[in-house]
Amino acid sequence: MSRYAFILAGGEGSRLCLLSEKRAKPAVPFASKYRIIDFALSNAVNSGIFDIGVVTQYRPASLNEHIGSGRAWDLDRSQGGVELLQPYLGWKETDWYRGTADAIYQNLHILEKKRLEEILILSGDHLYKMDYNPMYAFHRSHPGGVTVAVKDVPWEATDQFGILGVDSRDRVTYFEEKPKQAKSNLASMGIYIFRRSLLEKVLRDDSHESSSHHDFGRSILPRLVDEGEVYAYPYRHYWEDIGTVDSYYRANMELTRSDSALELRDPDWVIHTVSQDLPPLSFGTGGRASQSLIGSGCIIRGTVERSVLSPGVIVEAGAVVRDSILMNGCWVGAGTVVDHSILDKNVFVGRGTRLGDGDDYSPNVECPEHLSSGVTIVGKNTRLPEGLVVGRNCRVGADLVERHFTAPELKSGSVLNPPPPRAIPEIA
Repeated sequence: MSRYAFILAGGEGSRLCLLSEKRAKPAVPFASKYRIIDFALSNAVNSGIFDIGVVTQYRPASLNEHIGSGRAWDLDRSQGGVELLQPYLGWKETDWYRGTADAIYQNLHILEKKRLEEILILSGDHLYKMDYNPMYAFHRSHPGGVTVAVKDVPWEATDQFGILGVDSRDRVTYFEEKPKQAKSNLASMGIYIFRRSLLEKVLRDDSHESSSHHDFGRSILPRLVDEGEVYAYPYRHYWEDIGTVDSYYRANMELTRSDSALELRDPDWVIHTVSQDLPPLSFGTGGRASQSLIGSGCIIRGTVERSVLSPGVIVEAGAVVRDSILMNGCWVGAGTVVDHSILDKNVFVGRGTRLGDGDDYSPNVECPEHLSSGVTIVGKNTRLPEGLVVGRNCRVGADLVERHFTAPELKSGSVLNPPPPRAIPEIA
C-alpha cells in the first residue's frame, strides 16, 4: 500500500531567538552536520515512506536550499519523492496558512490522484528516531480515525505541550493544549495518522469556522476526542521538542556525552543529510579536542572541550572553546575564550575576546524567558572586535561589525541589535 506524509515545517520558532530570525525552525543546524528537519525526513524514508510533502511558510529559503531535489534522502524520484509546499498569492482567499490544520487543508489537492487510506502528519522540528510502521499497525488495529503518538514529559514542562488522558483501551478521553495546570504529563508528539476520509472532512469543516486558530492542537484534536475518534500510540524512546534556546543547547550538549540517549552512529537507522565537500578535520601544532563533535573542514589550533562545531570552523592557537555550539564557517581568534555560547554561521571572534564571561547570570533584558541559564548567543555574520568582553545571557544580533561595538564590554543580560537601516532620502 502506498503511503504519504506531510511534514509541517513552516513554524516561526520565536523561542529559538536569533537562531530562527533568518531561517525556519526546522532548518536550524544541529549536531555539527545536520538540520533539525533531517530527523523527520530520515525517519520517513527509513520507514519506507518515499512520497512526502514539506509544508513551509516562514522564511523558507534556507529550508528549500537544504532539501533541494531530496537526493540526500533518496527522494529525487519520478514517482513520489519530496515536494515543497508553500503558500502563494492567489491560491486561496487568505493566501497564508492560518495554522497547522489550514496548512494541510490548503494542500489537500495533493492527495486527489493518490490511492491512500491513511495520511501521516509529522512535525519538522523534533529530534527523535522512530520507525512509523508499528504506529501504522496500531492505527489499523484500533477503531478510531486518528492515532496520535504520545510520550511522558516532565511535569514542569506540561505547559509547553498538548496534554491528554487515555483509558484502558488507549482511547484519548481529553485533550488540552498547553494547560497551565495539567491533569496528566502525557504529551502529544505532533505525529498523527489520519483515516483519509476523516481528515478531509474535518479540515473542510474547520475551514469554515470563524476561529483564528485552525490548528490541530487547538481545533481539530479536541473536536475528534469528543467524538471518540482519537487513540494514543505510546512511544518510549528519545524524543525532544526543540522549542527554546535552552532545549536546543541541552540537546546538542547531550551528544558530547558517551552515554547520549540519541545515537547518531546506528548503521541500521541512518540520519541522512546534505554533506558539504570539505577537506578532513585537521589539528595544528598544540591543537586538541575532547568530548566534542567536530565537522569536516575544521582547523583546530587551540583547545575545544565539550563543544559542537559545524563544518569549516577555525579555532586559532591559544583559543579555548568550551561547552559551546559553533555553526558553519565561524572563526575564533588567538587567545579568545568562548564559553557556554552559541555562534550562528560565519561569526568572527576577534583575538583576545572573552565570550560568555563571568559569574553574573542576570537574565537577558529583552527575552528573559529565552536567555536565563547562562547561554550567550551571537547572530549570523557578526564580527566581534578584538579584546571584547561579553557576559552571560547576552543576545548579540546578526550582521554586526566591529564599529557597532562602542564599549569594551557587554555586561551579562545585555542586548546589542543591528542599527535600523538608514532611510533613503526622497528625491524632489
